[in-house]
Amino acid sequence: MTVPAALHVPPTEAPPTALATEGLGVYYGDWLAVDDITLQVPRHHITAFIGPSGCGKSTLLRCFNRMNDLIAGARVVGRVTYGDVDLYDDRIDPVQVRRRIGMVFQRPNPFPKSVYDNVAYGLRVHAMTEDLDDRVEDALRRAALWDDVKGALKKSALALSGGQQQRLCIARTIAVEPDIVLMDEPCSALDPIATGRIEDLMQELRRDYTILIVTHNMQQAARASDYAAFLTTEVDGDGDRRRGKLVEFAATNELFTHPQDPRTENYITGRFG
Repeated sequence: MTVPAALHVPPTEAPPTALATEGLGVYYGDWLAVDDITLQVPRHHITAFIGPSGCGKSTLLRCFNRMNDLIAGARVVGRVTYGDVDLYDDRIDPVQVRRRIGMVFQRPNPFPKSVYDNVAYGLRVHAMTEDLDDRVEDALRRAALWDDVKGALKKSALALSGGQQQRLCIARTIAVEPDIVLMDEPCSALDPIATGRIEDLMQELRRDYTILIVTHNMQQAARASDYAAFLTTEVDGDGDRRRGKLVEFAATNELFTHPQDPRTENYITGRFG
């Protein structure tokens, strides 16, 4: 398969780091699902995690805002840092982590509330209620949804289309003013038109946020991201379980056109496996 080169060429100098991992591993019980991930995520860029199913892309993404804490038996080793803060320090409040590092999930998950109350929910939880109407409007505008819903703010969010619901979830995420937005296959349940709108929105949001996206879509990774990390699976020492490993991390145009590892090239060109 032919994959287009990335449209957005990052600067030659490395940008500041938003998030970093060092020797990161994730266990589910005694199974090491993701092993020894070390990388630096550039600030105010879009970084895509690509790789075959089961290689740990979503598991890795959830490490950045401690969503794996909510999975029974999950345990994280190594370091994940946000600036100079170790996110897994015992003194760190995961709720505050998730405010600074928000997440948009694979399928739109609006609350069974009004459009307004969906966006206002996190603002109320975090006591950010001063100028609440303005904050809600601003989030909807930044999510390119205001024109669609400004006359229907009190109507159920469940009445929106799938693409509108996903943009509402993005509005809900950015309303609480995070620094980083995680997106776990945010377009996989959407049609091509809605997917295009989300990709366009990502380009707008990257000016204000660092964005990390998991995607199975090679064309989307090439179109939308500035940097890409390719993960794959390898058999563990016992030979009966597979674990995710980071193979290569680079500017997207470099990774797609001049991969350094043959496993990356095989995956991008469709010769994987």
